[in-house]
Amino acid sequence: MGNQSKGLIALLQLNPTVGDIVGNAQRLQEIVGDAYSHGASVCVSTELAICGYPPRDLLMQPTFIQIAQETAMNIDVKIPVLVGTPTIPEHQREQPGNGVLLIGNQAPAKVVARKQLLPTYDVFDEARYFDADDRPGIARTINGSFELGVTVCEDAWQVSGETPSEYDADPIEQLAEWGRQGVELDATVNLSASPYHAEKIQTRLHVARTAAECLNHPFLLANQVGGNDDLLFDGRSLAAWPNGDVVIAPAWEEGILLIDVNDSTRSQWISIEGKKSTGLTQLPGGSELVQDEETVLEALADAVVLGLRDYCRKSGIKRIVLGLSGGIDSAVAACVACAAVGPENVLGLSMPSRFSSEHSKSDAKYTAESLGMDYASIPIDELHHLVENQIESVLDNGSPVARENIQARLRAIIVMSHANAQQRMAIATGNKSELAQGYCTLYGDMAGGYTPLGDVYKMEVYGLANVFNNRAGKEGKDAPVNESTLTKPPSAELAPDQRDDDTLPPYTVLDLILKHHIENGLGADEIAATGHDRETVVTVLRRLEANEHKRWQMAPAPRVSPRAFGQGWRHPLASRHDWRR
Repeated sequence: MGNQSKGLIALLQLNPTVGDIVGNAQRLQEIVGDAYSHGASVCVSTELAICGYPPRDLLMQPTFIQIAQETAMNIDVKIPVLVGTPTIPEHQREQPGNGVLLIGNQAPAKVVARKQLLPTYDVFDEARYFDADDRPGIARTINGSFELGVTVCEDAWQVSGETPSEYDADPIEQLAEWGRQGVELDATVNLSASPYHAEKIQTRLHVARTAAECLNHPFLLANQVGGNDDLLFDGRSLAAWPNGDVVIAPAWEEGILLIDVNDSTRSQWISIEGKKSTGLTQLPGGSELVQDEETVLEALADAVVLGLRDYCRKSGIKRIVLGLSGGIDSAVAACVACAAVGPENVLGLSMPSRFSSEHSKSDAKYTAESLGMDYASIPIDELHHLVENQIESVLDNGSPVARENIQARLRAIIVMSHANAQQRMAIATGNKSELAQGYCTLYGDMAGGYTPLGDVYKMEVYGLANVFNNRAGKEGKDAPVNESTLTKPPSAELAPDQRDDDTLPPYTVLDLILKHHIENGLGADEIAATGHDRETVVTVLRRLEANEHKRWQMAPAPRVSPRAFGQGWRHPLASRHDWRR
């Protein structure tokens, strides 16, 4: 290995579109050219970069695998590149591999590694699609300039103890053992598509440092950026050295992280998005990444904006419509929408009923005007009376909820009419706390193609409001969420003087109970032991279970918490678990 620099290794932090094999390959070729012009000797892509991650059941089509591998093999590059791609089954394998091709190495392209550890927990189901390899890879580049260990995402996590699964192999330890037997490597690289949540960067940092220490050489991780359906990827590609030094690329932007494996101080970040970058984060050995509440909320705002932006961009959606109630959720959802697609492409509809307060009407209009989005007020009182009169006998002899829900469903009709007529996507404005408790109306306020706040707890919504207000202030604009919206008691305004806390615990309490159960897996007794009233806890958990049918029908939401409703939350619809025990 020696101390002499052999050149720079470029980690390509890109935002692929799932299924767009040709477009992803063209983009990869362009960025390799950029990396070469900045002095890179070798490039490393992210996991499955050629087809985007996660491709899900596209992987069950043999032609998809074949096209992906062949396209990757034919990318025209001037320097060696490790490309993540599904690979055609071989050596009596029945399923494809989550593989790595070495191309541009003055020799025919070849598969140098396949993922060994296939996660099947949380949002992952990789054993459904791939056959696992039994060893990590090694890539020897032109004239032996670099000798690299090659791993794919989960392969690096076992050594750190961060994975919840018990595997029968540890690829990092295998590479370390080869090193002890005389196989000398310059570094180990990891092609990754590691989904975002607010705590993930700390975990990823621990993984990288542990791997570098075990290997006794630098560990480099190239991570995907962008949103694909409900999963978000924050980028933050990084490199770690055995002494604990770490460099971390910026979040939420495409770019090239250039690494000199012999000198961490020579690392560079090349932004390719044409915007002012936050630049590299450098952590000397022994130092930790500090994330205060403000930093976490800023990242959360970036995450939900990018999630909606990429969902629209990759689906060909250009315009959005949403209901503006004058409440905190719709105001913040409007902020997200305007940041994602531009205020000129967002329409907010105020649809007051006889129960709507004057401040709700004025607050909705204020938010729309502050953001510069299109706005219309369409009162629903006349429609409301017409429907009530038609089914009066049913309403008089039934649950009062039926009468309340008429308003939400009338509003959905109006919003969806604008969506269909004007080629807009409707977004639902509900948050995770309300969705957890069923405090939402099927075919009413849940209607839409995307739920940008669906994995954001209620109190975090208030935090996001402050983030968007602060950002507006820095740009010399009016705060889009006014004091009235921030301070009034939350209410659905579907009945006279209705307030959320008439039927729900205060959101400061509710959010904590929900986090304890959803994210930490605690039961009623364990949550009560943290200081919560047990009957309140039982009521919250029962309501959570009783409303699973609504969450099965909710529009996709960007995952920003360690455990979100959706793929990582697989609860039965019909069950009789007794939360009193």
